Amino acid sequence: MSTFVTTAPLVSPVLNELSVTTPIVLTIAGSDSGGGAGIQADIKAISATGGYACSVITALTAQNTQGVTGIYSISSEFVEQQLDAVFSDLNVIAVKVGMLSDSDVIHSVAKKIKQYSPQYVVVDPVMVATSGDLLLQASAIDSLKSELLPLADVITPNLPEASALIGVKVPKNEGEMTAIIDELRQLGAKSVLLKGGHLEESTNSTDLFIGADSVERLSTARINTHNTHGTGCTLSSAIASYLAQGYTLDAAVRLGKQYITQAIVHADELTIGKGHGPVNHFFDGNKAI
Repeated sequence: MSTFVTTAPLVSPVLNELSVTTPIVLTIAGSDSGGGAGIQADIKAISATGGYACSVITALTAQNTQGVTGIYSISSEFVEQQLDAVFSDLNVIAVKVGMLSDSDVIHSVAKKIKQYSPQYVVVDPVMVATSGDLLLQASAIDSLKSELLPLADVITPNLPEASALIGVKVPKNEGEMTAIIDELRQLGAKSVLLKGGHLEESTNSTDLFIGADSVERLSTARINTHNTHGTGCTLSSAIASYLAQGYTLDAAVRLGKQYITQAIVHADELTIGKGHGPVNHFFDGNKAI
């Protein structure tokens, strides 16, 4: 296993063929009425990291920093109508997929991704909110695995999500994270970013970036804050944004890790709600384009 720290200098070049193209990123996800996660977090992260964000909404949630009190699913037919409207007009380079509440919507999204063939697909297999509320019907997990994950350049599960996807206990340490690498590869995505943020007893927040024949360890110091609402949405959107700008997948993942780390570092500068507040997408010193 090769190891690097995300503060190391990045030397991966921007691809010339994308350098003169507006980096349009489509986020396909649910709406968070509290503004901290979902579509709202995605648009903030894409904008803050230099991309142009467009969106397709798959569900509406009645949600704030304390939890989810209601979910209203958008019909698969209207999800497809939104997708056709975006893809038929905008030159979408990268797609980030987040909350998909049921099998019908998963099928529609997978069908349209195959039809329009965007250059990059990032899938954040959203299943449970930070508050613990279920965001994906259990019956839809098989559809997610069979139809959508194999289309992804990278999937970004946290430990509970990885556990649900491959049917194992939630890893409790880095050794148990390493033990499930082969099973995660079998999900069919080109790569997996296994996020270790749930290992709360660890002094570091360590992720494993798993390729077909490689594993890289990305580790940063754990930040003591309860304001972590929207971290997964933000990270996956930032990765998609960097991909749309022409960075290699390796570089996009490293840059995404750096961005979310700083957004968490600066989270306590915001005073939002009474529960788990959001990360700070537009922290001081971030280059917003």
